[in-house]
Amino acid sequence: MRKIIHIDMDAFFASVEQRDDPSLRGKPVVVGGSPDSRGVVAAASYEARKYGIRSAMPCSQAYRKCPQTKFVRPRFDAYKKVSQQIREVFSEYTDIIEPLSLDEAYLDVTDNKVAQVSATIIAEEIRSKIYQQTSLTASAGVSYNKFLAKTASDINKPNGIKVILPDEGEAFVAELLIGKFYGIGKVTEEKMKKLGIYKGADLKAKSLEFLSQYFKNSASYFYNVSRGIDNRVVKGERGIRKSLSNETTFAADIDDIEELHRYLAVLSKEVADDLRDKKLSGKTVTIKVKYDDFQQVTRSKTFNQAVSDYEQVYSVCTNLLRNTDAGKRKVRLIGVGISSINLQEAGLMRQMELDFGI
Repeated sequence: MRKIIHIDMDAFFASVEQRDDPSLRGKPVVVGGSPDSRGVVAAASYEARKYGIRSAMPCSQAYRKCPQTKFVRPRFDAYKKVSQQIREVFSEYTDIIEPLSLDEAYLDVTDNKVAQVSATIIAEEIRSKIYQQTSLTASAGVSYNKFLAKTASDINKPNGIKVILPDEGEAFVAELLIGKFYGIGKVTEEKMKKLGIYKGADLKAKSLEFLSQYFKNSASYFYNVSRGIDNRVVKGERGIRKSLSNETTFAADIDDIEELHRYLAVLSKEVADDLRDKKLSGKTVTIKVKYDDFQQVTRSKTFNQAVSDYEQVYSVCTNLLRNTDAGKRKVRLIGVGISSINLQEAGLMRQMELDFGI
């Protein structure tokens, strides 16, 4: 039986801002645009959430909900630095780490570096070390598969932990509201409710044939997780990779292009930094966009010379985004990837002139 931990930092962007600026502590804080802009909330402190402020909400609406909210612009370099500190803590325990974004990751600790049989103890040690090194809190979910670990990490937020043992998984899912299922967005939730599916037990009662009729390619996933089954492995880095990518799933669907560009900037920086650290470059840049109805599209461009630095990657990505329905349709996930990778000597990375006529 596998031992999986999902670590999720608490109100990450906002917590970093409160840590670094004592005047923001204990106050409602929004990281994002200004109240009079078209920007949206990238993150909200827990003090702001008490007023109903949520990620992806227009900043103007957040201001109306709580005029005393402090609005601060994102500092992605600061968030990236903290994320690297957190990743180093993870690496003390396992090399099988699958980051989902700057502030969350799956860890497979079935066979770990510290010879600790208890995944719960490891999760608590990681949370403690993160706090000691960053002064930030993290929540954790511990279970025998990714779905349950991810779901569990939300239950005792902030600064909490939830463990779901192998003999508890199916019963736990049976009582779980459909809206709490990872992978079920607002559109799918409403569709399920119209079919009489309100919680895990209702979903489990439906046959695979029934689910296939209404949910196509997602049917097998829904069928399995309703039984506490998820066979997906934690995708750790092993050997030389043919591609590097990063993606993020939003807490709330986004249709604001400027906000999507900000996320593209973060993801492009992460991928470019990863390329630099591994002394790699690649010729193909790809973006992935998943809409609120779970339809997923990718857009790519391949160059004759290798792409390596942040400005190059980000510029290509923003052009690729124009060839999607982002902005016209709500987006729940966005990702950036580099493929056709060749190992390079760091000193031989060459700048290139890019043709942006995508």
